[in-house]
Amino acid sequence: METTLLLLKPDALHRGLAGRIITRFEEKGLQLVGLKLMQMSQELAAKHYAEHTERPFYPGLVKFMTASPLVAIALRGPGAVAIARNLMGATFGTEADAGTIRGDFGCSKSYNLIHGSDSPENAERELALFFPEGTCDWQPISSDWLWDSE
Repeated sequence: METTLLLLKPDALHRGLAGRIITRFEEKGLQLVGLKLMQMSQELAAKHYAEHTERPFYPGLVKFMTASPLVAIALRGPGAVAIARNLMGATFGTEADAGTIRGDFGCSKSYNLIHGSDSPENAERELALFFPEGTCDWQPISSDWLWDSE
């Protein structure tokens, strides 16, 4: 069972898409185990985007991500990282397939609505940053009908 981190970026909140985006992941069968509306601090942005500090887009990214609230989400399920990334679609909305979140709601390279962990290892690191208190450990009654028992 994997747990992954999603961030609904400020543009998703300003456009009123948070509920619709979260619904897509729940309908797919991923279990919500953490959810919070928060303001990303400069310090948290520096930790989260540490590997990008030397890239030319870094200052604009940090300015955007700290400008207004975002929603941090922890989702659990078999293969949660890959499932979430498939639902998100290609990074740039102009290149994302219809049926994906970015393909259906995005048309910008700068404002791409959502971040998702790109590997189980990065998910673990990112979840510790955004959910230092941990996530809720609970078993949905529908899990026997959603997930293979193997």
